[in-house]
Amino acid sequence: MDTEGLRPTPDRVRETLFNWLGQDLTGWSCADLFAGTGVLGFEAASRGALKVWVFELSPPLIEPLERLKTKLKAQAVQIKRGEGVSLLKALPTASLDLIFIDPPFDATALYNASLGAAADRLNHGGVVYLESPKQWINETLEPYGLVVEKHMKAGAVHAHLLRKLIPS
Repeated sequence: MDTEGLRPTPDRVRETLFNWLGQDLTGWSCADLFAGTGVLGFEAASRGALKVWVFELSPPLIEPLERLKTKLKAQAVQIKRGEGVSLLKALPTASLDLIFIDPPFDATALYNASLGAAADRLNHGGVVYLESPKQWINETLEPYGLVVEKHMKAGAVHAHLLRKLIPS
């Protein structure tokens, strides 16, 4: 797919992410807010996730996602067309184990909105995967109730694994 702004998560970053998470996501509930090619959501489903919400706003990307779901027989994947943050807010509080946040790098407002909605949707022990053009630090994430557990940089990509901040 050649869509402007589409930037699939690089293989090396994806491999590191699933090493951080552990290879088995059996029973997990996940949401991919800005799916694009859907690679993160489909990877989670292939590792046993029970439910994977795949949200995509761009109409030209929906049909390829649906075809891939059919081809892979990915019954756990539920594709929804719409804006990722709004769709995330419609999900029940504390209902997700994993949220993928990987908006277009030039859409800076989506980072704040996504992080604000994500913490409320995570269950106890849930994690957020955040991919961005900059490194996020704990002081910046604190208002969202999140903390950096892991970080890596690969080229222009900063990959983060975030957890809920445990109040002291």
